[in-house]
Order: sequence, then C-alpha cells, then structure tokens
Amino acid sequence: MSNAVRVDRLRVTRGGTTAVDDVSFTARTGEVTGLLGPSGSGKSSLLRAVVGVQVVAGGIVEVLGRPAGSRELRHRIGYVTQAPSVYDDLTVTENVRFFARVLGLGPQAVDEVVGAVDLGRHRDSRVARLSGGERSRVSLAVALLGTPDLLVLDEPTVGLDPVLRLDLWALFHRLAREGAAVVVSSHVMDEAQRCDRLLLMRSGRLVADDSPEGLLARTGTADVESAFLALVRGQEAR
Repeated sequence: MSNAVRVDRLRVTRGGTTAVDDVSFTARTGEVTGLLGPSGSGKSSLLRAVVGVQVVAGGIVEVLGRPAGSRELRHRIGYVTQAPSVYDDLTVTENVRFFARVLGLGPQAVDEVVGAVDLGRHRDSRVARLSGGERSRVSLAVALLGTPDLLVLDEPTVGLDPVLRLDLWALFHRLAREGAAVVVSSHVMDEAQRCDRLLLMRSGRLVADDSPEGLLARTGTADVESAFLALVRGQEAR
C-alpha cells in the first residue's frame, strides 16, 4: 500500500483560533482511515486542508503525490461535506446526472452510484423533499462518480439508521479493497471499530494514530471511547 495523503506539521487557524495544531499523519490506499473526535476538535478543518479548500497557516499537505489543491487532483478526489452540497430543486437523478456530465460520464455511472447509496426508490424525488440523511446520501453518490482515488467523507453517517450505516461502511471497505484511500470523520466512537486505522483528535491535535486493535492493547481498555479518555487523562496528567 502507498501513501495517498501525507500531512506534516499542519497548522490551520480560523477566526484567530488554532483549529489544527502541528498535526502529522499519512493515509494509505486500500485502507479506511477514521478521523474521530468530539465536535469542534478540528476534524472538518483538517479534511478541508486535505481536499485543498482550506487556507493553511503552516505545514505540508500532499495528496496522491501532489500539493493539496492542485488542479490535476480535482477529478481524483471525492469529497462529502457535513452539509449536503447538491441542488434542492433538482431530483436525485438530475443532480447526479449533472455532475456526471461535468466528469464526462454516462447514464450507467449515474445508475451505479444511485444504487450504491440505496436511493433507487427516491431517484425521481426532489432533493428538497428528502430527509437529512437521504440528502447526505445524494452528496455521497456525487462523490462516488468517476471512482475517485481518494474519498474524503466528513460525518457521512450522521442521522442514518443502523442498517444503512452498516451498508455504507461495507461500501467504504469495498472501495478501499478496490484500491481507493478512504478517510472518514465521525464523532461517534462506536464507529471506530469499523476502521482499519484511527486518528483520534482533540482540541486541534492528534492524541493517537493506530489501528483499533493496537490502540486498545496500548491503553489496556475494552473500547475506543475508553482508550480515548485514557489517552486524554494521561496527557493532562503529564
């Protein structure tokens, strides 16, 4: 496996506040990397820097061997923000078809991604009439167009029912097996076990970079939430 993302001593400030502070890590192809931490810990700012839409105050961010934000990366990255980034006045199919045309893709690609996110029965529904979770899945369908080499997902499973969450995690792992690098953020610690690798974040800094199994073994805890608490308390004690 090769590194799809390399972040070295990244620093991001927003509104005079340090949102990401001296963060370094890599994310590899063929793996699902989970970025977990409480709301406000800097996860979204970090993902925005990886995608290349965040001004950084310092450090290096390389994606697929190029500086983040490089023009040639645009069609190689699929990005899903927390807020749905599709058109409310269009149907599911019309939205996906619009972005498919931008990428030069045909109707088969539209059908594949709509089916992958389980929106087949809503394909002719206007996005404005969908639930929050369904609208997020439309954004995910758009991100999947063109089989991106890197998929960056900011809280993609918020508001989804447990069955659909399982299905989406299975999809993320299938994409990784097929050669993509998948980076998924979440504030729900029980999703940590679904990741190949974990980046735990708090107050703009990484507190851990390990596999779920390695993290539990290192902290002597039974679950990732307990491990996270143990690491934070250890830092505070020092």
